Amino acid sequence: MNRPPLRSGIIGTGFMGRVHTRAVRSIGGTVSAYAGRDLGRTRAAADEANVPLALTPEELVAHPEVDLVHICTPNAQHLALALAAIDAGKHVVCEKPLALTAADASRLEIAANTARVVTAVPFVYRFYPTVREMRARIAKSGERIWLAHGHYLQDWLSDQSSYNWRLTDGASRAFADIGVHWCDLFEFTTGHRIQRLHALQSRLHDTRHSDDGEVPVLTEDGVTMMFQTDRGATGSVVISQATPGRKNRLWLSLDGETRSYAFDQEKPDDLWVGAIEGVSVLPKGYETFSDKAVDPYVTVPSGHPQGYQDSFSLFMRDVHATIEGRAVDGLPTFADGVRAARLTEAVIASSMSGQWVDVFAANEREVSAA
Repeated sequence: MNRPPLRSGIIGTGFMGRVHTRAVRSIGGTVSAYAGRDLGRTRAAADEANVPLALTPEELVAHPEVDLVHICTPNAQHLALALAAIDAGKHVVCEKPLALTAADASRLEIAANTARVVTAVPFVYRFYPTVREMRARIAKSGERIWLAHGHYLQDWLSDQSSYNWRLTDGASRAFADIGVHWCDLFEFTTGHRIQRLHALQSRLHDTRHSDDGEVPVLTEDGVTMMFQTDRGATGSVVISQATPGRKNRLWLSLDGETRSYAFDQEKPDDLWVGAIEGVSVLPKGYETFSDKAVDPYVTVPSGHPQGYQDSFSLFMRDVHATIEGRAVDGLPTFADGVRAARLTEAVIASSMSGQWVDVFAANEREVSAA
């Protein structure tokens, strides 16, 4: 039976709102409404994107022509908007961080589970075919991953004149914004959970130039982190949003007993596989991947690049499939958003104390309250 297309309403019409719009449309969904703080700017964005309705966030959440609410606003607004959407019985896709604290993120997960609505957080790097192949090979071989290392480096906040609302929206910036992507990718591909960590937050600029003059910066530009997992692995990762020349260098390397694997988001069509007898670079393709479960995530023939927007579309496809009652593998939900919030709070606690911190011990109040 043919179902009518799901209707999305997107709150926040900046860069991420446009990414969501393209992803929804690429899989046959409908974007029926935009919403934002300034109705004039929202109307202009809706006209440019050929979206019929320009509403306030409150109107969008309540609108009968919206089935799925996308929250692409500054972080501090996520909690109230997601709670309102859940209360209205709408499915929700919320950008990370899900909330500014682990307790509030957990509150959202509980509310969504009670309301029985589908939720998702766009950890879209899971949807590269090379990532899925790496995950399948590790699971199938039983390879013991004993060491992990990598980094996630950007440069868009390298210059002191660069200013953005993220600089003051929450207790963590670089880790909460991009560090959680690296951790999610590590845990997704290996099945490990980061159990203990030792982190240092660092800042390139203590003040930045904004339209209101020079303002102090309280969030970090970078994080250096060591960690241990529940399966006995150790690892390290460097996170930065102020590394000149690095645009979106997410690099994950996993060391096993007989094989090692590496994924580079700036070269996502290649999976690096290492062994004592030699190294191979596996190109994305139906004919090169060994696990058939990866096939649904290969969208173009071998030799044709498949990038970030494609991964976002695959994420959105799986969101829609879940709403329609079809089973998918590895959809990141509000539970994963809670996990990211817990890791972020542990990073903050470790940086403040200078000590190793248990990820759950850093959230005792949240855990006991639940």
